[in-house]
Amino acid sequence: MDITSGVFFFCEEIVYHHPTESSIINLIKTILRDHGSELGNISVIFCSDNYLLKMNKEYLDHDYYTDIITFPMHEDPMSGDLFISIDRVKENAHQNNLSFESELNRVIVHGVLHLVGYGDKSEPEIIEMRTKEDYYLKRL
Repeated sequence: MDITSGVFFFCEEIVYHHPTESSIINLIKTILRDHGSELGNISVIFCSDNYLLKMNKEYLDHDYYTDIITFPMHEDPMSGDLFISIDRVKENAHQNNLSFESELNRVIVHGVLHLVGYGDKSEPEIIEMRTKEDYYLKRL
């Protein structure tokens, strides 16, 4: 790992600081290691619903709100961007009767699992993704 490798947190159109950054960074490293990947540069960008909606329209041609968009950049070492709507995470946490932090951590793990190759388009992929999310969240 070179000196510029790591997990970096940013904000767009909002102000937010993850209260347990070091724990989530260690979990990201564990997920990558478990899947045979080295850490390159992973950016976690917290943003608003509207910011992520614009990205969803522009880059994916989807006209709906989402909690995360993952952009893989490089596989070895693993690099990519995770854009996360704090508004959507709050709404999902409320709807599912979960704490905001636990839902946010699930979304971050979900994005990292996308980076290492997991999908969520078909029912079997969704089941596998949820199983992996639960497995890693228990390790947090």
